[in-house]
Amino acid sequence: MGNRKIRVLVVDDSSLVRTILCQGLAQDPGIEVVGSAPDPYVARDMIVELAPDVMTLDVEMPRMDGVDFLRRLMPQYPLPVVMVSALTQQGKQITLEALDAGAVDFVTKPTTDMARGLTAMLMELRTKVKIASTANVSHWKERREALFSGKVLVAPRSLAESTDKIIAIGASTGGTEAIRGVVTRYPVNTPGVVIVQHMPAGFTRMFAERLNQICAMQVKEAETGDRVMPGRILIAPGEKHMQVRRSGGIYEVECKAGEKVSGHCPSVDVLMHSVAQHVGRNAIGVMLTGMGRDGAEGMLAMRKAGARNLAQDERTSVVFGMPKEAFENGGAECLVPLEKIAEASLALLR
Repeated sequence: MGNRKIRVLVVDDSSLVRTILCQGLAQDPGIEVVGSAPDPYVARDMIVELAPDVMTLDVEMPRMDGVDFLRRLMPQYPLPVVMVSALTQQGKQITLEALDAGAVDFVTKPTTDMARGLTAMLMELRTKVKIASTANVSHWKERREALFSGKVLVAPRSLAESTDKIIAIGASTGGTEAIRGVVTRYPVNTPGVVIVQHMPAGFTRMFAERLNQICAMQVKEAETGDRVMPGRILIAPGEKHMQVRRSGGIYEVECKAGEKVSGHCPSVDVLMHSVAQHVGRNAIGVMLTGMGRDGAEGMLAMRKAGARNLAQDERTSVVFGMPKEAFENGGAECLVPLEKIAEASLALLR
């Protein structure tokens, strides 16, 4: 985007919240708030008139909620959107639906210690608006059903003998949609899958539950002691690192809070380093869309330990950061379009 400021449209039904968001975003010299709207109907006209680079969108609004608006907007006018979410159960549910409908990322409104919480939220929002401004959402124009129309794959015969194999997946911005595009195609006898998706506590459990309803494999938020085994997908809990351990003849995960690694907790690097150490050549690594380079070193360690790895290509990535770094760093052997990743990762198990 060069030296041009990022043009942002703020959409929220509360005039107070609109003022807070507009002032908070304007603190960054690289961001220009070009307008604010009280509901999607006004927002729709302002999008056409003002052509913003990014929109912030309230999850819950009275006349039309953010999800309905996204479902109507994205096929006609793909635009990077950052959701502003409440930390209620309903708020979490709608936020995940919004990510499915095309939102790039989200921030959560503070519930306690409003002054400090608000400062932190606005800092996070400025960062995520900048990331969103680089996002590729053009695939929504082509109706992304193609990504999800693939049937569950037929497992290669060799899967029956691969009880000690593991697939490790890392993702960040745009990752919920990408993960869904991959794991819904895995057959029920796929080796155990462990996933780190950068997401706050509370959201990871709901994300796992939503995937569990549409996958042939069982999906759950990981807990310490959970066994990694065929037919099961474990998702790292928000704000806890997940590591794979060997216990006798089986693999288990350990989940515990800790300092951020590579800028994140959970961290893809932490997961993949543990997979390199304990699983070695029996592992497959997959790096999906995301900002930054979390996982680049861990994936390289996996490859040095004999694992086979691949990363999502630029065309299908919302943000071609983590896959690019993993590939250029030597961890990922090749770049693969999202719609081919499930098949390619299963083929590496043979």
